[in-house]
Order: sequence, then C-alpha cells, then structure tokens
Amino acid sequence: MKKTLIVVDMQNDFIDGSLGTKEAQAIVEPVKKKIGEYRSRGDEIIFTRDTHQENYLETPEGKKLPVKHCIQGTKGWEIAEGLEVPEAVYIDKPTFGWIHWNERNFDEIELVGLCTDICVVSNALILKATFPEAEITVDAGCCAGVTPETHRAALETMKMCQIQVIGE
Repeated sequence: MKKTLIVVDMQNDFIDGSLGTKEAQAIVEPVKKKIGEYRSRGDEIIFTRDTHQENYLETPEGKKLPVKHCIQGTKGWEIAEGLEVPEAVYIDKPTFGWIHWNERNFDEIELVGLCTDICVVSNALILKATFPEAEITVDAGCCAGVTPETHRAALETMKMCQIQVIGE
C-alpha cells in the first residue's frame, strides 16, 4: 500500500513573512520530523506551494485578502529552509485547493501544513471527495491555522467528513 505525505504550503510568507504567525513557526520542526519519517521509509512526498503572480491584489482572492504573499519566484513563495526534499513532487497551485488530484493515485494520504482553516481543509475535502476509499489523515500537531480558533474549527469540519485527525 502506497503512503503519501502532502505538505501543504509550508512557505516562508505563511511562516514568518507577510502572513506569518507564531503558531506556523512552531510547527516547522514537527513537520521536518514528519518529512524525515516518510523519507526514511521511501514513501511519496508532495509539496504544494500557494502560487500567485505580481497582479495578486487585482485578483478576486487578492481583493478579499489584500496582503501580497507567495508571489512566484520570491523568497516568501519558497518552501521553508530545511524542509525541501529533492525527490519530492512540487505542485504550484493558484488557489486554496488543488483540483487536479484525480490525475494521481492514492491509497493512504497524510496532510500537514498551512493553513489548517484554508488550504489544508480545502485539499483534504477535495481528496476525500475524489478518493472516498483512501485513508486520509491530518496531523493537527503539524498544522496551524490563521487563528487557534479557526484551526480547531477546521479540524472539527474534517472529522465530520470522515477524515482522521491525529496529534491533537
């Protein structure tokens, strides 16, 4: 059975950049450890990167969240130092959830990363809808939300949709 770790948007802008939080900074080391566990077993690792262009503030998302972030090619767009894996798959997604997961095949999926209440929950729900028979887990101890309250709310939403939540 193939196991896949999806590391959602562990990018500088969400950790200590324009949208950074102390909660996001606190999960960097646990995420690094989790990546190491998957690497040591030879499991698949996928990184998603929130990817925007210079015109971000003119987009529908940019009008609702008027903070420039994750502009492709900038330091803020890059995966946090020490987390990248050369043999991993990298997906540049222009919105919260990647809608092309159906181009891949999964048996067992674990998600970690940022932000629990936006991109993690979006991708977890898309994956659950696309692969209803796959075992999908979110490690709450390797995720952070915009706020602790919205982080908890997203975890509860995922539980209600039969996504296993561990590490609380």
